[in-house]
Amino acid sequence: MTDEARIALLIDADNCPAAKIEVILDELAKYGVTNVRRAYGNWKSSGLKSWEDVLHEFAIQPIQQFAYTKGKNATDAAMIIDAMDLLYTQRLDAFCIASSDSDFTPLVMRIRTNGLKVYGFGEKKTPMPFVNACSKFLYLETLGTQPRSEDEAAAASVQKKTGKELRGDTRLVTLLRNAVEACQDDDGWASLSAVGSHITNQTSFDQRNYGYKKLGDLIEATGLFETERRGSHLFLRDKRNTKKNPG
Repeated sequence: MTDEARIALLIDADNCPAAKIEVILDELAKYGVTNVRRAYGNWKSSGLKSWEDVLHEFAIQPIQQFAYTKGKNATDAAMIIDAMDLLYTQRLDAFCIASSDSDFTPLVMRIRTNGLKVYGFGEKKTPMPFVNACSKFLYLETLGTQPRSEDEAAAASVQKKTGKELRGDTRLVTLLRNAVEACQDDDGWASLSAVGSHITNQTSFDQRNYGYKKLGDLIEATGLFETERRGSHLFLRDKRNTKKNPG
C-alpha cells in the first residue's frame, strides 16, 4: 500500500465561507490526507464569527493576523509566508488554497514549480488567473448537499451549461479536442480515462464547474464527439474526423 498524499490546507477566512469547509475537506480526502489545516484572519473581527464554530470541529488552527495598515491585506501576506515555510520545511505533496482572491496566483505558480499540486477552492467571482494557475480549481457553489426542494433542484439545473453554451466556450472546445487528438489511436478513438488524465496534467479543469458530475456527460453534451462504449470503458472520436474518413 502506497503512502497517501500529504496536503496542507490554507484558508483565507476573509474570502471563504465557513459553511463550505466540510465539502472542501470531503473533496480533499479524494486526493490524500490533509495534515495541515490553518485558517487566517483577524479573529477579533465580527465578520469571522461563523468560522469560530467550525474551527475545533474540523481541527483547523486559527492564525491571528492583525490589519497593520488600512487597505492592505495582511492575511494574504501571512498565508504566503507560511506557505513558503511549509514548502521548504515539511514533506508535503500538495497544497490547497481556499480563497477567491487572485493575489495568490504567484504563490500557486511558485509551489507548482517545485512539483507539488495545488487545489483551489473559491466562489465564482474568483479571477481566472488564479483559477487557471491551480492544478485543479473548484467553485464552491458547485459543491454541497443535494437540492432538498423542487425550487432548489430547478435552481441547480439552471447552472448546468447547455450544449450550445458548451460549444460556445472556445477554451473548453479547444481543450477537449486537443486532449482527444493527443490520446487517439489510428482510427481516431481515444479512451475517456486517457483524455481525462491528459486534461488534468495540462490545466486546471473540473466538469462540475460546468454543472456536470462526470466528464463523459459533459463531453457527450457538447455534441462534438462520437461515443462508443467498449465494456466498461467509454471511447471518444471527434466528429470532424468522421466527416473526413466516413465509415
